[in-house]
Formats: sequence, C-alpha cells, structure tokens
Amino acid sequence: MVAQTMHLQVHRLACARGERQLFSDLSFELRGGEALWLKGRNGSGKTSLLRLLCGLGRPLLGEVRWNGVPIQRLREDYHRQLVYSGHAGAVKDDLSAWENVAMGSALAGIACSRAQAHGALASVGLDAVADRPARALSQGQRRRVGLARLALEPLPPLLLLDEPFVALDQPSVQALCGALDRHLERGGMLVYTTHQAQPLRAGRHGQFDLDQWTSC
Repeated sequence: MVAQTMHLQVHRLACARGERQLFSDLSFELRGGEALWLKGRNGSGKTSLLRLLCGLGRPLLGEVRWNGVPIQRLREDYHRQLVYSGHAGAVKDDLSAWENVAMGSALAGIACSRAQAHGALASVGLDAVADRPARALSQGQRRRVGLARLALEPLPPLLLLDEPFVALDQPSVQALCGALDRHLERGGMLVYTTHQAQPLRAGRHGQFDLDQWTSC
C-alpha cells in the first residue's frame, strides 16, 4: 500500500483554540520514507496539528494537501491512506479488543482474522484481554488497542500518532519502534508527538518545534 510518490504538504497553516491562536504561517513537507517528530511545550498545538493533518478539524488559514490536492476535496479517499491514533483511541465500547482491531483494519480495506487481531494485541501486551469488551478496559489499555492496528500489515502510507509510547512497557515500545522502522523502510510516512524520545533507525527523521510558531 505504501508508495514512494506519496507527498504530504502543509501550506501556511494557522490554528486557534477558542480565542487563542495556537500557531500561524506553518509550512512543511513530508515524502515517502520520512518521519517528523512534532515537539513543543504543552499547549503549543501538537495534538491540534495532528487533527488538522487527518482532517478532523479545519484551519483558520492555509491548507493540508495530499499529493498536491487539498484533503477536503479527497475526503474518504484520503482517510483510507492514513492511520490516526489520538488520545481517545477511537475504540468502540460495544466491541471486544480484538474486534476493534479487526474493524479498524477493515475500514482501511484490509482483511484481518481473529488470530491476526490477537497477534497484534499481543505485540502491545494485551493478549490476556483480547476477548474483553472495550468498555471493561482501562484508558491505557484502550490506547494500546488503537496502537495494535500498527502491528498489522500492510499499513496505509501515512501514520499520525499522538504520544504513541505512553502506557507501553519496554518490550511493547521495542515492538512498536520495529513496526515504525519497517513502515519507513518501505516508503511510508510518520508524523508523531512524544515526550519519550525513541530513536527510529529507518528513514529520514526530522524534528519540528511548534514553540517557534506559537502565538503568545
């Protein structure tokens, strides 16, 4: 599913939360095989930027483009090209942990068996709760259910991850870093936030400090 010709462009983006403008005139580009670490203090707009990148919000000014086309014009076609993992995790309470993983994969057009979903959950330390309904899981476990999708291949080209290493033990962190490295090696793209610096071996790895763009 990954292709080297994919291209994400952020063009002169401005974003506000309530009456406060978070950042303005923000621009960068991302191509196949590249990872971008979004840095900045709390409140600088990292989560807001990720939500703009996946089309869950609209900027004050500027636009996000996928292969040169504004994402608002692509809609579902663009959403099939990405995985977004935010703080909430996008987990359905009425489904079991493994059913959530399978459903997330199916929405991206990729078949996922029960055994494959169980294996993905095991990679983030959730094999013991794979059959439990999501409503019975802790917030940390729910976050890991969302991240288990990353253990399934093939992945969509673009990964947008908000604090993906939170609530993971060290073996799970290593497994996740391995999955991200493989994704970049195959020409995928990654934009992520973290307060826990995790070195990724593969790809061209840049940093973008939102503190330099934050409006005071």
